[in-house]
Amino acid sequence: MEKCSVMEAANGSKDGLDFNPMKDYMILSSHQKIAVAVLCATLGLLSALENLAVLYLILFSHRLHRKPSYLFIGSLAGADFLASVVFVCSFVNFHVFHGIDSKAVFLLKIGSVTLTFTASVGSLLLTAIDRYLCLRYPPAYKALLTRGRALVTLGIMWVLSALVSYLPLMGWTCCPSPCSELFPLIPNDYLLGWLLFIAFLFSGIIYTYGHVLWKAHQHVASLAEHQGRQVPGMARMRLDVRLAKTLGVVLAVLFICWFPVLALMVYSLATTLSDQVKKVFAFCSLLCLINSMINPIIYALRSGEIRSSAYHCLARWKKHLRGRGPEGREEAPRSSVTETEADVKITQWPDSRGLYC
Repeated sequence: MEKCSVMEAANGSKDGLDFNPMKDYMILSSHQKIAVAVLCATLGLLSALENLAVLYLILFSHRLHRKPSYLFIGSLAGADFLASVVFVCSFVNFHVFHGIDSKAVFLLKIGSVTLTFTASVGSLLLTAIDRYLCLRYPPAYKALLTRGRALVTLGIMWVLSALVSYLPLMGWTCCPSPCSELFPLIPNDYLLGWLLFIAFLFSGIIYTYGHVLWKAHQHVASLAEHQGRQVPGMARMRLDVRLAKTLGVVLAVLFICWFPVLALMVYSLATTLSDQVKKVFAFCSLLCLINSMINPIIYALRSGEIRSSAYHCLARWKKHLRGRGPEGREEAPRSSVTETEADVKITQWPDSRGLYC
């Protein structure tokens, strides 16, 4: 309660600008600040560029943005892009430059960071459900998950994520509730509620992907039993097995990137943290940024259709650059035969449909 009373006194100052209690959360040394700044700049830039490229390929492809699977992938890329920008700016401003904001601005920032990561996990869950429906009900998949239903589901997910994330900005702050050891102005009971919400999302991801892995295990046994023989559905089984390997990587990345952060959050609810533990949490938070950087590689770049779209874009840009002379004059167009041959080469890009129906 002592920290709470100090926080109240600080918040009662002019415009809430005298945020002395914030100093308790600014615990990085000079060398650690430099490390954080370099890591955030590097990881944030890579993550932002990767996710921006995925968004561009999906939104500007008439074929991709009509498919529910790629709407979910686009939502994931959008959330991860925003997470890369918002998290890096807020994190560096707070821990490196010790930026002091008013209470409302600070809660807006931390709510925005929470929103982007929550929406990222929510998009992962929708992608998992999409894969589950595709493998569980292949014939009826397109009827079950239409583009309209996918958009409604995404809208509900983003609204729910925003509602949960901005509750502190709406007034759910600490005092008289105990303040979090890890986040200024955030009460422990809100942190517990958010952890339960995230645990629900992760449980859904683990359950749906676990079902796919179990089904793939059955297919492996069936393939071994019919080795050397062609039976109906054999190609589909091989696709499911390849998908299972990809999903195994997905679950491993999720566990590695999120478990340390979530474990420290749970630990902070039970005890008072030392500055050393808070420093560990600050660096572990960067793992969530790494997850946003890896997601495009796992979910998007493994898709043959997205790779094909990227190849088409590169071919168009290359054609546009070659079509202009040194003084900006357009060169003579190629013959239709040459263009047709180029188009054939482009459409022959291998399409690994292990992730998408």
